[in-house]
Amino acid sequence: LHLKTLTINGDQSRFLDILSSHNLSKIKSLVEGYELLFVDEAQRIAEIGIALKIILDSLPSIKVLVTGSSALDLASKISEPLTGRVWSYHLYPISFLELNALQNKVELDASLEERLIYGAYPEIFSISGDSQKSEYLQNLSDGYLYKDLIEFGNIKNSSKIRDLLKLLAFQIGSQVSLSEIGNSLGMNKDTVARYIDLLEKSFIIFRLKGLSRNLRKEVTKMDKIYFYDVGVRNTLIDNHKPMRDRNDVGQLWENFLLVERMKVLAYTQNYREMYFWRTYTGAELDYVEESGGKLSGYEFKYSLKIVRPPISWSDTYKNASFSLISRQNYLDFILKP
Repeated sequence: LHLKTLTINGDQSRFLDILSSHNLSKIKSLVEGYELLFVDEAQRIAEIGIALKIILDSLPSIKVLVTGSSALDLASKISEPLTGRVWSYHLYPISFLELNALQNKVELDASLEERLIYGAYPEIFSISGDSQKSEYLQNLSDGYLYKDLIEFGNIKNSSKIRDLLKLLAFQIGSQVSLSEIGNSLGMNKDTVARYIDLLEKSFIIFRLKGLSRNLRKEVTKMDKIYFYDVGVRNTLIDNHKPMRDRNDVGQLWENFLLVERMKVLAYTQNYREMYFWRTYTGAELDYVEESGGKLSGYEFKYSLKIVRPPISWSDTYKNASFSLISRQNYLDFILKP
């Protein structure tokens, strides 16, 4: 489907006065003859939400696509004027599912270590040289990760956000105690919770909750926290070493598989509940999916080990399945829902 498109960038001054004017005749003359209006970096246009409402109310035949690099700012400017009239799409870093349209499984597997170390932000794929990739990720982290939070999250001390992200980066795969983090950073746990919420809304981290069907035995009070991009995570702890020289291979593998699974489920429109599972006696599974009332448990191992399901998992959830996801079979897990 090809639509005649008018593209406007919020970083450029052209057309911005018209969109900010809220003058219907001026806006109509700007978009007249087009079928699609595409506005990039829309959060930088003053009162863009009101302008979009005018277009949608008065020019229903034109489609509008709005994007922005500042999730918090964009959401704050369009959510109220366009309540109930917006479809939101979450664009993840490049997925293996997308790469599979260009590469076969052998080629995908050959690129695995690079994805585990440098992540999958689009720009990474066009940069040659490890030092250049590290430099790009450092600039991305410095210029993007904290900007939203400081400007729109009413956070006065950016160093606290950096310290919090670094702590979370070291704890991926572990349950996170807000009180312990607060004690480490000199903050109360409510402030830690607010910062984590803002980091989630900025699409830097996501939470995985514990599965609970038997409240007395299963641990659910604390979430696990992962990063949408492992390259960003590695940058926060200043570690772009190859896999053979790392002591966090299991953590990286777990984070990578979870976010790639999230991508394939989202892009194939397969909605499933996502959890981890752990009991007070120490039995655990890295990941559990629930779909149509059926539970599927997964254990993630980078090496080719034979792993059996915990006895308490099989006893408690007799109709649930169990799978080991390793280097041998991971592509099927992240390419198919």
